[in-house]
Amino acid sequence: MAVRFLCKTVAMVERHRTGFLAVSCAGLFGANLTFHIFPEETFRPLYQAWVKGKPMELSGKLQILFRDIISDVRVKSANRYQAFVAYSFHPVSAGLPWLPAGCVVGIPAHFSGADSDDNRTASHVVVIEGKEVDWDSTEGLALKEALTLSPEAQKFAIARELMYLQSNGPFICAAVAPVCLAGTWISGVAIKQLLGLYSGPVLLRGLYNVAVMAIGFVGYCLSYDAVSQAMDYRTDRNTATISTSFARGGVEFYNKILSQNKIFRTLMGKRGERIYAPSGNLFPRYWFRLKHASYTSRRDLIINILSMPQA
Repeated sequence: MAVRFLCKTVAMVERHRTGFLAVSCAGLFGANLTFHIFPEETFRPLYQAWVKGKPMELSGKLQILFRDIISDVRVKSANRYQAFVAYSFHPVSAGLPWLPAGCVVGIPAHFSGADSDDNRTASHVVVIEGKEVDWDSTEGLALKEALTLSPEAQKFAIARELMYLQSNGPFICAAVAPVCLAGTWISGVAIKQLLGLYSGPVLLRGLYNVAVMAIGFVGYCLSYDAVSQAMDYRTDRNTATISTSFARGGVEFYNKILSQNKIFRTLMGKRGERIYAPSGNLFPRYWFRLKHASYTSRRDLIINILSMPQA
């Protein structure tokens, strides 16, 4: 009975394959954009920082900093961007400025004290591999130093999130999967007809379908990584060219990230050695995938921008 049901399902898909393809691509595209369509309901709760059972509110200094960056970046429809305090080491963001929900940008809590005498980094509890970081230890002091950013670096870190959202980065990355699915499906059907496999043995058609799906998946991974890395470089370039101050902040920001990762590599032991390279870059999670451009290459890009003669 199961075999008969499977055969009927395959036959139905064959008859209505165009409709199934359209629905599959639309569903995949919508799923990839879920965080960006409803950022307040889906993304913000994941990163919201809490204190004493209540969401942490932006300090007056962070509100001023965010407004200044909005002005420097010259984003369109500034009221479409909302900031909140994020429980993370680096700024995070989600949304599309032209959608009704707008965009949200998460600013790390330790940004609010980085350029004052009262550094708040040491007031946060950080647990790594089940152990709380001792801020007075050698590694703790080094991590506190790596997490402390100058106002220029803070501005760059937040501005690059705004640039990414303004350039429709989430939309472009979300479109890769449905485009690859459609391309794999259409090319697979065309080649199957060209080779006359529809009239061939069922086993041969099955092996062909498995091969097409495998090639399509690898193509998607490579395409997504290429697009994601291109967006990283484009975002950094656009942010660094706002002014020399932003470019200097970008170099410091990536140097600090590399320093943080080197410390994490030490604190996390064997697991840290599998995640972080000695340089501070991230090792690929899978052998053929590297979703984001390396931090050293992004830093070097900004250094090259700084070294260019100013017009």
